[in-house]
Amino acid sequence: MTELMIVVIYFMAVIAIGIVSRQRRWGLDDFFVSGRRCSALFVTGSLLATMIGGSATIGMAGLGFTQGLTGAWWLLVGTIGLLFLGFFFARKVREYGLYTLPALLGKQYDRRISLASSILIVIAWLGVIAGQIIAAGKILSALGIGSATLWMVLFSATFIGYVIIGGQDAVIRTDLLQIIIIGLGIFAGAGLLLWHTGGLTALQASLPADRFAFPFSSKFGPMEFATYLFLVGSTYAVGPDMYSRLFCARDARTAKVSVFWAAVVLIPFAFAITIIGVGASSLFPTIQAEQAFPTVARQVFPPLVGGLVIAALVSAVMSSADTTLMSASTILTTDIVKHFKPDLSDKRTITISRWSILVLGIFSLLLALVLKGVISALMFASTIYTCGVILPVIVGFYRKRLKVTATAALAAVIGGGAAGLASKLLGIKYLDLGGLAVAAILLVVVSIIENRRRKLQ
Repeated sequence: MTELMIVVIYFMAVIAIGIVSRQRRWGLDDFFVSGRRCSALFVTGSLLATMIGGSATIGMAGLGFTQGLTGAWWLLVGTIGLLFLGFFFARKVREYGLYTLPALLGKQYDRRISLASSILIVIAWLGVIAGQIIAAGKILSALGIGSATLWMVLFSATFIGYVIIGGQDAVIRTDLLQIIIIGLGIFAGAGLLLWHTGGLTALQASLPADRFAFPFSSKFGPMEFATYLFLVGSTYAVGPDMYSRLFCARDARTAKVSVFWAAVVLIPFAFAITIIGVGASSLFPTIQAEQAFPTVARQVFPPLVGGLVIAALVSAVMSSADTTLMSASTILTTDIVKHFKPDLSDKRTITISRWSILVLGIFSLLLALVLKGVISALMFASTIYTCGVILPVIVGFYRKRLKVTATAALAAVIGGGAAGLASKLLGIKYLDLGGLAVAAILLVVVSIIENRRRKLQ
């Protein structure tokens, strides 16, 4: 009952933040990028809260449960991606002063690429949001009250509600609250688990040595690392959610500093979450892998601490769900709807955005009800997005020097995204990395053909 009360209080708190955020005057910058006035503290907190979602708690603890310490790579490749973003792109992204990543592609190339990438991202991000909803169902059903389906519906109603009410300002403010709760819950949970099992040495003695192998193990080798790095890590360097945080920063320096802080803080989170999964495999070897974290919270910790950890898990998935929902709805409104109706007033644009939040949220919930695994849902979405969008964005920063054409970028978005989708639908191993190769080939070949044709004209 204590755990349930803590969760209910948390739900009420985030709704209250949404209501408070609604009290300010609204313009497009306020609703979509929090007025571009966020400090490094808020941007860093929001970046961390966005990254430490369902995949990084429920999913990654499950990886720790099944494969050991190498499960930490799910977040550690994010650190690599963030460092890449900080060194090369963060300042440039903020200086564009836009709302979305597809709008950036439109600046780099033309409106065709902006529209094509917008459609691809909105479709893919339905899977990302669904993954968070699935994770929430797994967490809250561990309370022993109500079914996973019921909790998925209540969870969805909560985060959809406060995003509709408060827009990006509510998302940024709740993210800072959420990362504090997440940090307290995860690090307290990891410490108590190690104390309960007799420390790291005793935990190592109770499990096969391969569970503590790092950086590679029998279940995670160089090829798996490459898949994580290119398909997951690259979304931290070039991602709609990452860029939406940078657009909220007060200036370019704030954006860059925030990225570096987030990269550093992500490392201890990665190992703490994985250790909880490893510990669960010793204490509860017969449970499902993605139930590792909730089971530890309910069975190992005292009620007050267990309630805090459950609230931390809910915060983690909600912080990712609200950001991805806001990103998808902003893209749908500003890059798709306004592509066809450019004369919409600011007031009408915000109204349409609120309706798109509701529609996308409902579709994500329906998708979550038919999908089963957190990691599988997120890998599906990440593969489609990564294969279609990553390379055109990176190359776009150096387009003139590399002589890449807009048609080549459009071909890469469509061809790479289609190859990524095919790899998941057909279940062909490592074809997902092939999708990146398809995008690269199309960028090079189509650019060469177009540039030669122009010389001959």
